[in-house]
Amino acid sequence: MKFMNKSLLLAALLGLGGSALAEGTNATDLGGYAVDQRGIVARSGFGLCWRTGYWTPAMAIAECDPDLMPKQEAPAPVAAPAAAPAAAPAPAPKPAAEKVTLAADALFDFDKSVLRPEGKAKLDDVAAKMSDIKLEVIIAVGHADRFGTDAYNQKLSERRAAAVKDYLVAKGVEANRVYTEGKGSKQPVTKADQCKGAKSKKTVECLQPDRRVEVEIIGTRAPK
Repeated sequence: MKFMNKSLLLAALLGLGGSALAEGTNATDLGGYAVDQRGIVARSGFGLCWRTGYWTPAMAIAECDPDLMPKQEAPAPVAAPAAAPAAAPAPAPKPAAEKVTLAADALFDFDKSVLRPEGKAKLDDVAAKMSDIKLEVIIAVGHADRFGTDAYNQKLSERRAAAVKDYLVAKGVEANRVYTEGKGSKQPVTKADQCKGAKSKKTVECLQPDRRVEVEIIGTRAPK
């Protein structure tokens, strides 16, 4: 099954892996996170908060994504009565996000989750773009086209996201800074009236935009 690729970034990173809600959880959406019947944010088997499909970094809450919360500036010092008023401190730069979408085919062979040499080169370019950024988090989200079962596409998207994370960690990125998630075939780019018909070479090529990895890099860019 082919897979295409969420951001710094870079359209070159592939998807971030997600995990299912704990068995028995009856969850509803609250903002960008799912909550259970007690009103508590639902978590996966790995202890990660369960995000909804429309979650964005702007919806982050401290208990789930502390790295995405805005930094608080220290209060300006109180000037002595006789001293001249102190100049207000320059505001801290706000975290910026860069997003890149990479074609899964550029990173992996068909139906595979092992990075190709060309895929590693693309991720090297992504890593190079982080040199002038104080990194906060990288979000890699993998996607697949509609061919194949939901379970298979989900696992494939997660494996490819994990492969991207492993490669970036080997390049010096802290593992706890890279979040991976797989969306399977749930968020296609192609429209419902496009790419109709059974599996064929023409249809598979038409669905290429759906097989992707989206990589988002969030951090503070150093002032020039």
